[in-house]
Amino acid sequence: QVKLVESGGGLVQAGGSLRLSCAASGTIFSINAMGWYRQAPGKQRELVAAIIRGGYKDYADSVKGRFTLSRDSANNTIYLQMNSLKPEDTAVYECNVRVRDTSRRIYDYWGQGTQVTVSS
Repeated sequence: QVKLVESGGGLVQAGGSLRLSCAASGTIFSINAMGWYRQAPGKQRELVAAIIRGGYKDYADSVKGRFTLSRDSANNTIYLQMNSLKPEDTAVYECNVRVRDTSRRIYDYWGQGTQVTVSS
């Protein structure tokens, strides 16, 4: 079983910055992908940013140029640097990790979620 520990959420003013962290621990043979999703009230969960094995990254169009995803592979940790925050970035941000076991079976794990609130 895999555990995800998230940190970094909070309340900031528009134009400010936050840095989210997500550390994965437990029985992990390999990680296919790690990323951040977010869900605002009344909206569906959407991908914010993700990094796949090999280092490729994907960002939602709405955050390109403002958010930067990085990783510390040795510690199975990802970081999301969020700059120039806008009120529309307000949401619960959830970390996701997709792992693969030795039998090539894929499993998804989710963090508890951390609230990001951007005031105008």
